[in-house]
Amino acid sequence: MILLLATFASLMLSTVLILAGHGLSSTLIPLRADLAGFADLQIGLISSSFYVGFVIGCIFGPFLIMRAGHIRTFAALVSLMSGAALLHPILVDPLAWSLFRAITGVCFAGINLVVESWLNDRATNENRGTVMSLYIICYLAATMGGQLMILGFDVATFVPFAIASILVSVAVVPVTLTKAAQPAPITLVRFRPVKLYQTSAVALIGCLFIGLANSSMWALAPLYATQVGYSTNEAALFAAAIVLGGAITQWPIGRVSDRIDRRFIIVLLGFSAAVAALALFSMESGNFWATFSIFLVLGMASQPTYAIVAAHAFDHVEAEDYVETSSGVLMSNGIGAMIGPTVAAGLMFSVGPAGLFVWVAVVELALAFFVVSRLLIRPAEEGLEKTEFEYGATSNMGAVLTPDPLDVEDPYVIPPEEFPAYEQDEGIAEEEVGDLPYRNDDDSDPPINGEGQDNSRLPPD
Repeated sequence: MILLLATFASLMLSTVLILAGHGLSSTLIPLRADLAGFADLQIGLISSSFYVGFVIGCIFGPFLIMRAGHIRTFAALVSLMSGAALLHPILVDPLAWSLFRAITGVCFAGINLVVESWLNDRATNENRGTVMSLYIICYLAATMGGQLMILGFDVATFVPFAIASILVSVAVVPVTLTKAAQPAPITLVRFRPVKLYQTSAVALIGCLFIGLANSSMWALAPLYATQVGYSTNEAALFAAAIVLGGAITQWPIGRVSDRIDRRFIIVLLGFSAAVAALALFSMESGNFWATFSIFLVLGMASQPTYAIVAAHAFDHVEAEDYVETSSGVLMSNGIGAMIGPTVAAGLMFSVGPAGLFVWVAVVELALAFFVVSRLLIRPAEEGLEKTEFEYGATSNMGAVLTPDPLDVEDPYVIPPEEFPAYEQDEGIAEEEVGDLPYRNDDDSDPPINGEGQDNSRLPPD
């Protein structure tokens, strides 16, 4: 395990730093926006803008990697994301903040593609599940750590934005200084909703509902807490409780879903999340531990659902369709996430802060009832060979994580030798040594080493 961790140490360290900065800024921005007097609907639009950028980044990120290479793309996106974090306290305007969050979403999606393609390339068939699980654990822990950093800062000052920017900026160092080879394939996102619906309606519609609900909670739970009278520190703890709840239940619920029709688990989670959301809607504010406990339960019920839906989708496709399926459920989730915070913020304005949980309850109930209808239309298949639940492969981080290695024969999987950036690097290398004389003085062909590389083009003695 120690050797395995050492192999990915630089990449994991960079990922942790980025996620800590992202977690801090994601919790900070709605709180600071409320303090600046932004309307609830404006805060919802700012939150939705991040997911607009994320979807754009998923679509166009691979082309950027092909143009510039993995490391240069990573460095550029990290720098841009860091700059966007610093711009928020400099230009306090709802429209500007929406633009900054959209830029952050584009960068975050592209960084995910770089990191996940790198992990997929460095992992082997024997340790792939372990590597991806470690990645998700780091992902959740770093995100919660970033959310909790706000406990030590005054959100009215420039300092927390600066800390978020510094964390993201420093993340570029381990990757750019690594001696590891750049990763192999990346994937071009292919979203065919009709085909995905025909393969698994629960996968397409379920991920849309999940995006509607979860993005609203992630973005607006801190805002709800401060508006009902809790401190910013308590608001940060509520946001972290949602992530913590999902981290606790995702793996055990996934393993249970291996043994029964996963749709029953989705129905159970949907109804449970709706009950928790309605409990938050109806309860009186002021009892911190009671509220924290319900937020934790809400996270336990709502956060694992994406993984179960993704696993259900993999159950119904062949291995060669994993990449397209993974991309499809991610895009569906992203489309829902673009809409959710804006609608939820509108309800918070018309109903009150607890309107957030009216929205979450309605969406979770809609998810549960939709899956029940699919159970009536398409009963469980006897003898269905399921893919074993993979903690990493069913995450909603990016479209590169799949149960199996990426297949370079797939037209939507691009190996690096076809990247213009890497072809250019090879051309420069050849040009630099082209005029050097061969060390052998006769007219024989230059010797070739065992890997097909010419080692004779060295300066003369």
